[in-house]
Amino acid sequence: MEFNLPTTAGVFLVVIAIGVGGLIAAPMMTMNTVLMMVAPSMIVFGLLMLAIGVKHGEYRAQH
Repeated sequence: MEFNLPTTAGVFLVVIAIGVGGLIAAPMMTMNTVLMMVAPSMIVFGLLMLAIGVKHGEYRAQH
């Protein structure tokens, strides 16, 4: 599978949606808590890890 921008964005959104959906379905937290606190932090963390992964891939490709 080639990870171009649309594929990466799609996979990113699916992973976030599965995580948020699982937390909403579980009786741990209210839906409001999940959507207002957990989902944004999952998105920020995912974007940071994606950026670090891309930079590491660029580094590995050069060496």
